[in-house]
Parts: sequence; structure tokens; C-alpha cells
Amino acid sequence: MKLDMHCHVKEGSPDSKVSLDEYITILKANGFDGMLITDHDTYNAYRYWKKNMKDKVHEDFVVLKGIEYDTRDGGHILVIMPQGVKMRLLELKGLPVSVLIDLVHANGGILGPAHPCGEPYMSFTNTKRFYKNPEIMKRFDFVEVFNACEPLESNEKAAKLASKYGKIGIGGSDAHNPTAVGMGYTELPEYVTCETELISLFRKKPQIEAGGMLYNKTLKDKLGKANKILVYSFWVYNTAGELMKRRQRRRKSTLENPMTAIDPIEIEYLASYKA
Repeated sequence: MKLDMHCHVKEGSPDSKVSLDEYITILKANGFDGMLITDHDTYNAYRYWKKNMKDKVHEDFVVLKGIEYDTRDGGHILVIMPQGVKMRLLELKGLPVSVLIDLVHANGGILGPAHPCGEPYMSFTNTKRFYKNPEIMKRFDFVEVFNACEPLESNEKAAKLASKYGKIGIGGSDAHNPTAVGMGYTELPEYVTCETELISLFRKKPQIEAGGMLYNKTLKDKLGKANKILVYSFWVYNTAGELMKRRQRRRKSTLENPMTAIDPIEIEYLASYKA
């Protein structure tokens, strides 16, 4: 089964130029069987799929719910929760990566670093958390070893990282425009129809193929050396966003219809967070 496991679409990412319908259409034309939606800190695109498209169009195509979570100290982390499990905290950026791992694993999910050897602040191995405790890598379930929008060197380092820690390697396009869609892929040995089946398969640690073609028209490529400005501006954006969401995370336990299964964990975390 061929999947694109790093997808950004208009319905969930303000910086994406590809609608969910267009994304699926392109992937199907290129032999893909499914996709994992991984917009930053939101499930809006998956909600759009369920409300407007599921059982109506592209019925022969599997759409899975994921998220690319912006941690406070560990860069971007791809998260996959079991079918039907909704965690409001995952839509409030800024959790420490260690807390994120605890929450995801306690509720049956899996997670791993996106483009782990890429730009500072955005990529796990280029964050303070990794420098202080590289062995936290052991707690992840997979590593994105091929990202079509990353340089060859970054992907090669990611593959070595996955091999060192014995982690499954996945691939995705990280596409934000139509020309990059489907340039990265993950080939599964079995067909899955939902997130729970994918998680179950990953826990068996099967042989998975990941690869694709590099997309050389990213904003980073266009900016050249000036890309450093973009990197540091992201640090400002992420830090400010974490502070803005902090109050919402603290109030999480009082939100309407919280996820019962994670209330004790959240309350314990929020209590320590206020201290």
C-alpha cells in the first residue's frame, strides 16, 4: 500500500495551495492508495473530509488522520492517534516533547520526528532537547527518513538516525503546492483502512520502504542564504505561539466535552504546569 505520510492541505494549513480534493486527485493519478493528513496543530482538514467528502467522493482512497505538532522544545513531531481518539491538547501547540510522548502513548497513539535533521528549531536533532538528551529518540515509534522538501544530506542523516535507534522509517512529500504532491512515499506491506490498523502494523515493526524524489523549488531553495531569516522568524513565531496557547492548555481540563480517557493525565500535567 502506497501512502504519502506528510500532507498539508488548504482546509487545514493557511500556507498550503492545494485543496484536499486536488491533493487526492494527484495522488491517485500517481498510483497512491492513501494519505496521512498532517497539518500543523489542527485536525480541521480531516473534519472537512469527514463532513464533506467521506463516502461521497474518492471512496477508493484511504484518508488517515494525523497532525504535525509544534512542540516547545523538540521541533515538529508527526502524531497518529487511534481511530476515534480526539485529543484537544494536540491542537494547542507548545507542549514539551516529553509530555507529548507521554500523552500520545498513554492513549494508544504513535509519533516520530518530521524532517529530524533539517532546520534549527523545526527539526528534532537541531533542538536543545536533543542536545541535552539524545536518548529520548528511543521513545519515538518512527522517523521521517524521506521528506521531499528536505536536502539529500538531511534525509541521509535521518535514515542513519532511524537505523541507529532501530526505528521504522517513513516518507512523505511535505507538499504545500500541487507540483510537490506525491514526491515522497511510504510503501506498506499490508493494506490499512484506518489509523488503528496503521498503528497496529507499525508496532509489528515490518519492513517499510520510504523514498521519492527531491523537490528543489521550495522557498528555502529560492531564498538561499537568506533562508536563515526564515529560520529565526520561525523561532519567534513558535515561541510567541507557545506563549499564546499556554493559557488555553492550562484551561484544557475545563473545555466542553474533554476526552475522558486523558483527563487524569492532563490534569496532572496542567497542575504542574501552573506551578
